[in-house]
Amino acid sequence: MATKTRQFDAAEYLDNEEVIAAYLQDALDDDDPDVFLLAVADVVRARSMTRVSKDSGLGRESLYKTIRPGSRPGFATVTRLLGALGVKLAAVPARKSVPAQKVAAKAAAKPARKAKAGRPAAAKAAKAAKRKTS
Repeated sequence: MATKTRQFDAAEYLDNEEVIAAYLQDALDDDDPDVFLLAVADVVRARSMTRVSKDSGLGRESLYKTIRPGSRPGFATVTRLLGALGVKLAAVPARKSVPAQKVAAKAAAKPARKAKAGRPAAAKAAKAAKRKTS
């Protein structure tokens, strides 16, 4: 007996805003902008092309052109489209920052450096700069 398979369609699983937001965030994490456009196209199909077209104020033909891989939609178009899909863009740090408590703890743990007796800090800095240029 032959096994029947069918092609995977992400649109079938995009049934609420949280799932849609997570799906689009994963697509944004990819360096290829076409991955994001393909993900938006999946969400548009899940929500109905006609409904998204009406909610975003974009004509159906413009909507198809906007979500086509290789297109370069403007920021205003993307935000209108995402608004119609029930999500928005948000800025987050690109890398994890060190919590302020850890920074303060490290600073408190370091012993304070004392200047050598008889040598002002400015003179020490001048001498170091002179060595670098020589």
